Amino acid sequence: MSKPSRATPEARRLDLIAATARVLAAQGAAGASVRTIAAEAGVSPGLVTHHFGGVARLVEATYDHVAGQVERALDEAMARAGDAPHARLTAYVEASFAPPIADPTLLATWIAFWSMARADPAMAASHARHYAGYRATLEALLAACGVAEPRRRLAAVGVAALVDGLWLELCLSSGTFDEAEARALTADYLAMLTG
Repeated sequence: MSKPSRATPEARRLDLIAATARVLAAQGAAGASVRTIAAEAGVSPGLVTHHFGGVARLVEATYDHVAGQVERALDEAMARAGDAPHARLTAYVEASFAPPIADPTLLATWIAFWSMARADPAMAASHARHYAGYRATLEALLAACGVAEPRRRLAAVGVAALVDGLWLELCLSSGTFDEAEARALTADYLAMLTG
């Protein structure tokens, strides 16, 4: 009989990151302790320190991981749209209104991240980096649709703000409006910017 194999360090890190996201979604920033996360992952608290040096860096790694998942979902939606610039922009924007992004659990995790970013410079830097990447993609998509340079940065900020607000409401109170209505609102705004 063979012994069960031990998880690789990378697999253990991913398990801890997934456990941290679950803890943040369920308990918010206040619940993000070494003991709580270790218990959620089914490991000893020492593994958090071993792999991440402490809970602060684990939460930061979780932010980067979750943001990476969102970025991949947006990029995949854009890739499925083909080569037409307006279709790519629309797909990138509308992906926020469908799973896996339009998810109340993901919203709860983001709320915890945002609250931590206000107090932790490393989390603030992660947030700034990911938001800048999102905005840069929007700017490139808007440029491909003919939005001129002087307007492009603020147009991207406006699109991001509209998407964030609609995403927030879809996750918090889905009965107010639905995904199709969110798409229609953004389509009107994008037509105003690119028309």
